Amino acid sequence: MLVLLFGFALSLAITFFLIRFAHTHNHLSGDMDMSGPQKFHALPVPRIGGLGIVIGLAGGLIWLWILHGDQAFVGLTLMVCAVPTFLAGLAEDLTKTQSPRRRLFFTAVSAALAAWALGAMITRTDIPGLDWVVSFAVGAAVATVFAVAGVANAVNIIDGFNGLAAMCVVMMLGAIAYVAFQAHDPVIGLCALAGLGAVMGFFVWNFPAGLIFLGDGGAYFLGFYVAELSILLLHRNPGVSPLCPLLMCIYPIFETLFSMYRRKFIRGRPVGMPDGVHLHSLVYRRLLRWAVGNQSAKVLTKRNSMTAPYLWLLCMLSVIPAIVFWNNSAVLAICIVVFGVSYVFLYSRIVRFKVPLWLIVRR
Repeated sequence: MLVLLFGFALSLAITFFLIRFAHTHNHLSGDMDMSGPQKFHALPVPRIGGLGIVIGLAGGLIWLWILHGDQAFVGLTLMVCAVPTFLAGLAEDLTKTQSPRRRLFFTAVSAALAAWALGAMITRTDIPGLDWVVSFAVGAAVATVFAVAGVANAVNIIDGFNGLAAMCVVMMLGAIAYVAFQAHDPVIGLCALAGLGAVMGFFVWNFPAGLIFLGDGGAYFLGFYVAELSILLLHRNPGVSPLCPLLMCIYPIFETLFSMYRRKFIRGRPVGMPDGVHLHSLVYRRLLRWAVGNQSAKVLTKRNSMTAPYLWLLCMLSVIPAIVFWNNSAVLAICIVVFGVSYVFLYSRIVRFKVPLWLIVRR
């Protein structure tokens, strides 16, 4: 528990200083564009919150190393491997010049480094056909890099409202920690708790006021960290079902896959082109009708903060069965299918203005 508290305190302090002295770096770090399809804030906000998380997590892992030595090796190695993906995201936050393809490339580089340094790759999936593919070294390596880059990109996609991505990651890391301790693997459990504490230190300032944003650097880093801990959990513990981490992360993953399908086959657009019809965007526009039309900063910030809890609940509905049935692939597979069906049903109801009235917030 000390590693969680130390990571929290350090991340809290670093993020506070980034906010306090925003006037000195806002010309570089501030999100000045408030006209994009996924922009829902009213004033320029620093988008380098990932810096506080990375420093907080590194501090927590160093503290773990001081206390327990070898137990911190995995986490510190992941921090070193994550440098390319974090710097690529941070460069986008500061320069706004890094394309999604470039950020994904550097995330893939980080995933390859982690696979080489820690020897952890996806070698079982409990998915017919895919198990055969990952039985070969090349197939396992490709699947690992693809999965890590995919989860990192998925976390970045859901990072659209105050607290949304951060709290979802907190749930995922908490679930990984729980399953790791159930499987008697304190190394992965403590690394997950260190990450959880660091994210919570950022969350205090991000929700509900939105004083600082996660940014691409933070989102890609957290996606990388969650994906790698999930793979290591499976690699080190054969009793854990490979569908367990998939269900833990199914909300951002399904959001990404559904967005790609929607853009390509329904809207006829490139899959990488941003749009404003993600599920979280629809919740903001069609469920939160409180003060519609009012463009004051106070009202826009409050509507923004009221959006995330809807999606936290959706994420929680996948995380809870993942930790309850962590060693039962059959039940986990059913839960994944149920989640997909429920997501599509909810999306279709909202997009057709047929959502139940009790979900709509009015004043």
